[in-house]
This record gives sequence, structure tokens and C-alpha cells, in this order.
Amino acid sequence: MAGRLQGKVAIITGAGSVGPGWGNGRAAAVLFAQEGAIVHGVDRDPAAMAETAARIAEFGGTFTMGQCDVLQPASIEAMVAEAHKLHGRIDILVNNVGGSAKGGPVEMSEEVWDTQFDYNLKSVFLACKHVLPIMVAQGGGAIVNTASTSGIRWTGAAQVAYAASKAGVIQLSRVVAVEYASRNVRVNTVVPGQMHTPMVEVRLAGQRAGGDVEALLKTRLSRIPMGFAGDGRDTANAALFLASDEARFITGTEIVVDGGMSVRCD
Repeated sequence: MAGRLQGKVAIITGAGSVGPGWGNGRAAAVLFAQEGAIVHGVDRDPAAMAETAARIAEFGGTFTMGQCDVLQPASIEAMVAEAHKLHGRIDILVNNVGGSAKGGPVEMSEEVWDTQFDYNLKSVFLACKHVLPIMVAQGGGAIVNTASTSGIRWTGAAQVAYAASKAGVIQLSRVVAVEYASRNVRVNTVVPGQMHTPMVEVRLAGQRAGGDVEALLKTRLSRIPMGFAGDGRDTANAALFLASDEARFITGTEIVVDGGMSVRCD
């Protein structure tokens, strides 16, 4: 049986992970390849994609790798050109790179604010800038951008630049979706909540809990009505649906993947 993305070429940024396990990008790359996509995974550190490549190789999926530093505009342009040259088309773009920095307006430096916007929002803008002409020329495509519930709600910590830039991702997606709807390019957003990805252990525990992973996980779990934490596979399943032809009549909208966290009152 053919997969839901059979033969489609998909760029997935941030296809590695900061540690073992299911980060959003790794999970998307593996799932898309399982569904028949030709996945071109990119990451700032190609070594971070070794586990991704190994998991895809286990079932004989197609995975090519590229290096891309999304803080460098020329690197994004070159990444898109490389993927197009390798595979002849780009059917799907998943903009998955992102990361938070703690602090409100007083504590946060202007430099950190600028870097957060370049990393979380400008990277999405630039990838769309270079992919959209290719999609239009070939007759269509699907873009899935990864935001965060921090872009729609207070989620327990002051991270003003992350929240603002992820809110920007949502609105960028809506605007581009309307502009390109008549050209058969769909643009949607996945909005993950407080997922248990490798980033929790490697980065967030140090930022918010003095390195105490268990304390951070307990606090995060207390906010989730469903009583358990999702991981990158849950984000990837939402991205898969939005990238697939099953979502052919869906554009300019969001799927929130957070176990009910963003709709509770307390």
C-alpha cells in the first residue's frame, strides 16, 4: 500500500535533535519517510541527524541530509537550492527550527531578542521566500510551520521573545496561506504544547529548574489536563496530516497539540 506522502519531496529543517529520543524534527523526518516521502533533512549540526538517518535506514526509507544554519540567510537559500537540485522538486516544507530564551523585557538583552526573532520567525520567512517560487512553478505544495502554545498563551515562564516570535509564525502562516491559496500552495501551523522532547533534559531544565529534570517535568505535567506529556511523534502526526492530501481543503489554520493545556482556566 502506498504511503500518504508517497513520492513527495519534503524538506524538514531541524531534522536532528539535541539528544536521543523523539524531537519534533526527527519524529517528522522518520514518520514522513515511513509514509513514502523522499525526505531532505537539514540541521545546523549534521551529526545531530545520525539517529534520524539510522531510524529511517531501518525500514529502507529515503533520506538525504544537508547542513543549514537558519541564522544565516545565505545558508537557507543554499539549502533550498541543494534540495531542489538533488530531487527536482519540493512538495513539502516543514519549518521546524526553534528555541526559547528566558526573560521578560527588562531582563532580556536586545541582542537575545533579535536572535530569537531571527531564529524562530525570520528563518520561517526566508525558507518560505525561497521555496514558494518552486512550489508555484511546479503547480503546488504544502508548508507546515511549527509554532508553540507560548505564541497563544502564557505557559508558565517569561520568555517574551519566544512567545512573540512564535505568535508571529502563526500570523505569517495565515497571511501566506491566503496569498498563495489560488496557486495551490497550502500553509498551516502545528502548535505544540509542553512536549517531552530531548530539549527538556538538555536545555530547559537548566533554564527553569536549576537542572532538576524531574521537578520541571512535574511542573509541566501539572498543566496538562490529559495527565501525560506528548512527545515529538505527536507533533509529527499533526504535521503529517497537514502535509498530506487528506488536508487538501485546509489552509491558514492551526492544530494545537497540547493535551488540553491551552484551554484550561487555571
